[in-house]
Order: sequence, then C-alpha cells, then structure tokens
Amino acid sequence: MTKKLSHDAEATLVLNALTLAILVVDEDDRVLFANGAAEQLFAISYNALERTTVSELLPKSSPVFGLIEQVRSGISTVTEYSLSLDTPRTGQRSVDVQVSSMVEGPEERPGTSVVLSFQERSIADQIAHRMTQRDSARSIAAMSSMLAHEVKNPLSGIRGAAQLLEQSANEGDLELTRLIQAEVDRIKDLIDRMEVFSENAPVKTEPLNIHQVLDRVHKIAKHGFASHVRFEEFYDPSLPSVQGHHDQLIQVFLNLVKNAAEAVPKEGGEIVLKTSYQHGIRFAMPGSQSRVHLPLAITVQDNGPGIPDDLTDHLFDPFVTTKTNGTGLGLPMVAKIVGDLGGVIDFKSHPGRTTFRVLLPMSKEPPLEGNDR
Repeated sequence: MTKKLSHDAEATLVLNALTLAILVVDEDDRVLFANGAAEQLFAISYNALERTTVSELLPKSSPVFGLIEQVRSGISTVTEYSLSLDTPRTGQRSVDVQVSSMVEGPEERPGTSVVLSFQERSIADQIAHRMTQRDSARSIAAMSSMLAHEVKNPLSGIRGAAQLLEQSANEGDLELTRLIQAEVDRIKDLIDRMEVFSENAPVKTEPLNIHQVLDRVHKIAKHGFASHVRFEEFYDPSLPSVQGHHDQLIQVFLNLVKNAAEAVPKEGGEIVLKTSYQHGIRFAMPGSQSRVHLPLAITVQDNGPGIPDDLTDHLFDPFVTTKTNGTGLGLPMVAKIVGDLGGVIDFKSHPGRTTFRVLLPMSKEPPLEGNDR
C-alpha cells in the first residue's frame, strides 16, 4: 500500500526536483526554505542555509537586494536577466533572477516574505557550446584528412631532396639543408598531431573511478610541468563511476591542468580540482529526441589572469591560442574527446579565476578491476 504524503511533503519533493534554485526568505532576509538546486548553487547544505541570511550569501552590492526591495514596496514580481552572481562560494556565474512576493506572509507583517529563484544561464547555453564544439571538431577532421593526404607526400619529397643536397653541399650550405629537414619534420609532426581529429571510430568505454584518473594527472603534473603550483582537491567520495575511456580522460585533464599551470603566476600559483554530482542536468542530443543525463562534474580552476574577452567565443576553435609558441589544437582536441565520450565542456573566466567544467555520463556499473592502471 502506497503511503500518502502530506501536502507539505509533496511540495518539498516537487521543489527539490526543480533545477531552478529556490530560496524563501522572511522579512529579515533570513532563509526559511531552500531546495536542492539552491544548495548546489551556493555550495552550502540545507541546514547551513536555514541558519543564514541573504546578505551572508551575496555581497552587499548585489542587485538582488534591490529586486527584493522592489517587491516589498508593492510590485508582485520582478525579473532580471543575465545578472552576475559572484561570490567566493559560487564563483562568477550569469543567472536569471526572479523575486516574487509570498501570497501568505507572516501574520504580523503580511507580504514581507519573498521567494527568490535563480536560473543559471550557462546550463541552457551549454547546448549551443556543445554544437559549436562538434562543428569545430568536424572542421578539424576534414582539414586534417586533406592535409595528411595532400601535404605529407610532398613533404617526404622535399626532405629527401634536402638529404641528397646535403651529400654534396659545402659547409655554408649544410646549415640550410639541415634547416629544411628540421622544418619539414616540424610540419610533419604538426600534421600527425592533427590526424587524431579525423579518427571517427567508436570509443570503447568502461566504468571508471574518475578520482583515480585525476590522481594520475595530479602526480604527472606535480612531478613535472606543475611543480611550482599548489594543488587543492575537493572530491566527492560518494561519486558513482563515470562511463569513459581511461587514457583519453587522462589526456583531457592533463591538457586542462597543463593549460592552468602555464596560466598561473610563478609565485602563488594555485590549481583546484573538484568533483561533484549535478542533479537534473540533461541535454538533448542533436538529431534526436532522446536526452542524456550528465551528472558527473569535474572542474579545473586556476588563479591565472583569465581568458581575454576576444577569445572566449572562439576558445574551442582550431588554431586559437594565447601562447607564443602554441598551436591552438589542445582545447579543440579536449572538446572532441569529451564529445566522443558523450560529455560536455564549458568554462567561466575573469581575472584571477578561470574554471573549466567537464560534465560526463555516469556508469550503472562499478569500476572494473585494475582499470586504475
């Protein structure tokens, strides 16, 4: 026999099922209720939220307080789009905020309690990001296939001719023939690196412990290119297995950590690795009505100068880079691998904090024996 829930219990279940972050606050701006999405948005538990005020969650300069005052002055509902929510806990996020008056407030001061709802825009925008990344990967695949066929054969001929000239060259010309061979080798290496984008074979995935992947990445980085960086790790030990490919995931996060290590200052550089479970994040697959659940979030955050504004819309495009000697193929490759694994990657950046977030599907099975390699 199914137990009938009370109206309050039913309402709580409904509110906790929403991806919209909901706060109910009283006349003193003290939180009376918060749903699960609000806990996730503000990175604080329900019990802690119930003991706090809005001024402890948001900076005093936040426009949210102005919206609350408008509602209390007699306007039933106010909405502001693309409002910047920037706190030490939440980081910088773009949200749509709606503030509404409670129909029934406290008896002594009716109408002073309000409902705040926050919808993070980046969640909706990630579908567009995913399509952009897929298009970038396709363009690189077509380009690399063409280059491999049309350029590598002539390169071999140029290198062979330089070797023949070297046999009879005088001392002054030897430097030139060796320069030709070195440049040919450099171009061939670049084309070899691009050929990975033309590989369209299905990726064989398996259940993996993502923390073992991150531990491997951390060890490689700490004993190599990121020896000058301080690492912090905030892992959710209850996280289920990820459905992925061990070596490719190492390649993804090694690339993101390397980029972060190159961005942070030489003194005081910091990289934060974090894992969490994101409730309710689903994406429609292009060309299909099916939706995939991507609940596993892995973030790589650094305290570098941030990504220039003129690059943010093209960061996953090929040959876009801020590095003097960079090729601009690292992030497009990361986007392709994440997309092939059925995941999504996005980022947020401003001076002093850049965060890349990878959302991946979870596995219904536990990690296989020995896949920690």
